[in-house]
Amino acid sequence: MESRISVFKKRKMTFTAVFLCVAALFVGASLITAYDPVAGIASIPKAISWIAEKLVPNEKSLQRLPNILSKLYETAFLSIAVTLTSGICAFFFALLGSKTTRLNGIVSRIVRIVAAFFRNVPDVVWAMLLMFSFGQNVLTGFLALFFYTFGLLTRTFIETIDEVSSACVEALTATGASFMQIVFQGIIPSAVAEIITWLLYMIETNIRSSTLIGILTATGIGYLFDLYFKRLDYASASLVVIAIVVLVIIIETISNKIRKVIL
Repeated sequence: MESRISVFKKRKMTFTAVFLCVAALFVGASLITAYDPVAGIASIPKAISWIAEKLVPNEKSLQRLPNILSKLYETAFLSIAVTLTSGICAFFFALLGSKTTRLNGIVSRIVRIVAAFFRNVPDVVWAMLLMFSFGQNVLTGFLALFFYTFGLLTRTFIETIDEVSSACVEALTATGASFMQIVFQGIIPSAVAEIITWLLYMIETNIRSSTLIGILTATGIGYLFDLYFKRLDYASASLVVIAIVVLVIIIETISNKIRKVIL
C-alpha cells in the first residue's frame, strides 16, 4: 500500500514539475515576444465582428466562382499527379531500402538517408529554393511537393514492407522464388492496402500544402487567394477559402470510403 502511495506521489510531483516548466516557458515566451494573452482574448469579439462583416461572400465575389473553381481543379489534379508520381518512385526506392528484400545493406542505408533528407526539408522550403532555379511556375510547385512527398512515402513504404511482408517474403524465399516473384506475389499483395491508405492521405495533405505553395509560386488556387487578399477583396478571398475547405472535405470523404473498402 505504501509503495502505491509513493508511486502516486512521484507521479504527482512529476506532473506538477512538467506543468510548472510549461507555464514558465509560456511566461518567458510571452515576455520575449511582448504577447499579452489578456489583450488577445479581449480582441476575440472584435475579430468575430470583422469576420462577419468582411469575410462573407457577396454577389460580386460569386461572379468569380468559375475562375476560382478552375484554379481549384488545377490544384487538385496537381496534388493527385504529384502524389501518384512520387508514390511510384517511392515504392521502388522502398524496395531497395527495405530490410525485408535484403538486396544490399549499403544501398538500403543510402536510400534511408536520402528519404530522411527529402522528408525533413518542408515543401515550402523546397519551393523557396527551387524558385531561384525555375522561377514562379507550376513546375516549381510540382517539384517542391514531389521532393517532400517522395521522402515521406519512401520512409513509410519501407516501414510498411518491413512490417507487413516479412513472413510472406521469408516463405517465398524458402521456395526459391525470384526477386520479381517476391515483389509481385508477396510484397505488393501484402502491403497494397497500407500503400493505398498512405497515398490517399498524401493527396489530402498535398491539396492543403499546394495552396500555400501556390502563394509562393503564383500558381493555382493559392495565387488567387493571394491576389484577392492583396487587393483587399476579402469577400472573394473568403470564397477561395470556402472552396478549399469543401474540396478537402470531399476528398477526405472519398478517401474514408475507399479505406473502408480496402481495409
